[in-house]
Amino acid sequence: MATIDRQATTLALAHALSAAERGLAVIPLSRTKLPALRSPHRDGPDPVGPPGPPCHGECGRFGHGVYDASTDPARIRDLFAAAPWATGYGIACGLPPHHLIGVDLDTKTGTNASAALRELALRHLFTIPATVVVLTPSGGRHLWLSGPPDVVVPNSAGRLAPGIDIRGAGGYLVGPGSRTGHGVYATAPGTAHLAPAPCPRALLRLLLPPPRTARHPVPPSAGRHGEGLVQFVLGAHEGQRNTRLFWAACRAYEDGIGPALVTPLVDAALRTGLTEREARAAIASAARLTGHRP
Repeated sequence: MATIDRQATTLALAHALSAAERGLAVIPLSRTKLPALRSPHRDGPDPVGPPGPPCHGECGRFGHGVYDASTDPARIRDLFAAAPWATGYGIACGLPPHHLIGVDLDTKTGTNASAALRELALRHLFTIPATVVVLTPSGGRHLWLSGPPDVVVPNSAGRLAPGIDIRGAGGYLVGPGSRTGHGVYATAPGTAHLAPAPCPRALLRLLLPPPRTARHPVPPSAGRHGEGLVQFVLGAHEGQRNTRLFWAACRAYEDGIGPALVTPLVDAALRTGLTEREARAAIASAARLTGHRP
């Protein structure tokens, strides 16, 4: 078993160094897909020095997760030498030069993440360009996209649609060639030579947190719990009305108030300039994507 582990570590290091050559910062991972090196601060703050913000590697030691990520071959070798049990590697997202965004299409029971992404693409008029695709041992897929350098995409789980997780700044993707307790991650045929393609602008807007809006009159029937969602729709400008309505409807169904907010959301959408047919179609799509009946 030890020989197999050493071979897995050697292969993982080789793949990690290859990824680093492409400008992708990496860290060693264990078979559990977690960072292989434990935090040096796990037993509490250092006894020397005043308390302060969490250490992100300023102490000079390894064990700070994605903050250890590097493209420097010497540092990567040192990281793996400190974690001889590592069998995989993680690729840090959000860092230059690619500012990587990972779209994780999961295979959770009762969800079809690929279909959900296709429906989002049809509704918001974008297409996923040819890019790196990594196949997971569970049958899922990771799509690699690059983001603008001045935009911070947050991590999220299921916010875009059930089964779709996003890996952004502060997150990482399991690199192809990594071996976990469930199997090996592999690049999909025909995509290994590709660079991460630019994230479509319409998709990028969906990945960003909604902007704060000025308060607007809220229909009385909206209720206190859904007030913020209705205001969010009322604050939409041309070019973002459908997107805002769809986002608000998804949140409403996830919060369990979708049916109660259908009429207030439709009324709000009409006041922004959408037709009733457009508004009801967007809300019905949100219901389907969140696993509810419209």
